[in-house]
Amino acid sequence: MNIYGASGHGKVVFDILSSRNIQVDSVFDDNTEITEFLGFKVTHEPSEHQLKTPSVLAIGNNIIRKQVARRYTGLIAEAVSHSSAIISKIIELGKGTVVMPGAIINAGTKIGEHCIINSGAVVEHDVHLENFVHIAPNAVLTGNVSVGEGTQVGTGASIIPGVRIGKWASIGAGAVIIEDVPDFAVVVGNPGKIIKYLNE
Repeated sequence: MNIYGASGHGKVVFDILSSRNIQVDSVFDDNTEITEFLGFKVTHEPSEHQLKTPSVLAIGNNIIRKQVARRYTGLIAEAVSHSSAIISKIIELGKGTVVMPGAIINAGTKIGEHCIINSGAVVEHDVHLENFVHIAPNAVLTGNVSVGEGTQVGTGASIIPGVRIGKWASIGAGAVIIEDVPDFAVVVGNPGKIIKYLNE
């Protein structure tokens, strides 16, 4: 298995793979200033061998992760999860998704491709996450919540049952979301209030 992304997020991905006894073969990153990572020599363009080996995208930024995923469509591994994560057997987990230590994903949930379920996050029953969503540490999504593509749910945020959050929105750390959130909205506070819209 390869890791694409020689950063702090990459270190956590390395731990996830180690927890599953999955060997890391190589690490690559677009940043040519990074030459070493956890004892691996970092390469900056996938070699012929790397292009034949499944890779995990260790990229926290949702936009960049989508760009890289499009560039290397055939390179991406199936979903990976830390051994300490609690994951129902009756969920759908998309290709390239990464589930961090201590995360909980309950029954009936559908998670798209290239999502990040970060450390200690709780994704309750029947939640639907579209592609490239990032659920930050200790965020809580209660039952029947839906989250659109590319949205970031901040650290410790809480979303009440049945709320729909649009695509490429940003939910601030600690926010409490009690009503639907439109596309591209930035929401902060308790209760959550829209403070601006991101560029489409």
